[in-house]
Amino acid sequence: MSWLTAPFEYGFMRQALVAAILCGWSCSLVGVFVVLRRMAFLGGALTHTILPGLVFAALKGFQLFWGALAAGLITALGVGWISDKRTIREDTAIGIVMTAFFALGLLMMSLENNFRSFSGLLFGNVLAVSGNELVLIATVFAIVVLALILFHKEWELATFDAEYGKLIGIKPRLLHYGLLVLAALSVVSAVQVVGALLAAALLITPPATGLLLSRQIPGIMAVAIFTATLSAMVGLYVSYYFAASSGAAIALTSTACFISAKLFRMFRPLD
Repeated sequence: MSWLTAPFEYGFMRQALVAAILCGWSCSLVGVFVVLRRMAFLGGALTHTILPGLVFAALKGFQLFWGALAAGLITALGVGWISDKRTIREDTAIGIVMTAFFALGLLMMSLENNFRSFSGLLFGNVLAVSGNELVLIATVFAIVVLALILFHKEWELATFDAEYGKLIGIKPRLLHYGLLVLAALSVVSAVQVVGALLAAALLITPPATGLLLSRQIPGIMAVAIFTATLSAMVGLYVSYYFAASSGAAIALTSTACFISAKLFRMFRPLD
């Protein structure tokens, strides 16, 4: 059994595990509402639109989190603003913002004439998470949990019956902006763990797995959290024993959980 404990005899591995689990939990909890509201495209968009913020922070010597956060918040608010009056559909707004920001990030990288130096931004390196970054990841998780405690009933109502929600006084549009901001925070916190290109895997795949195994939001969240935790642990074991990308291993483990749940449901459908 020593092979199970050996990787975590090192402090940086224990720190990486905590970071990966907290990121997975943040993304999974927010992702449940993202998936239920059929906004999965937003997850992929955020992983692309934070690229210019990451590149700018790297070039100027800032902490990557703040560059990605600025770009992520601009994305969330920009998508909300473009689609605010329903003249432009939200998926169209997401496509516009995603392509513009990703193109800007690629342009900034090309001006440096060294794409290789930015590979860490694209693919992440959870083993290099610093103490300060871990504090930021934990702070994002605390914000997500607090927001869900305070507004989970409103988000549930806005998700399943927005018209009735309006009648009793909740503000679906404001809640929508709040969800966009939380999604941006969660994806940004996951960049160091799985990289900009794979962060959507933590936001979408664990909640989608939960949706296959439960019809109640608490059940979906529980399955999503379990999937994210298992993915973080397996990803770090693969990284340690096979010198492979931890971010890719985390994302693929999450996908394997989804496929397993899908196969299970083929033989045991939900009532």
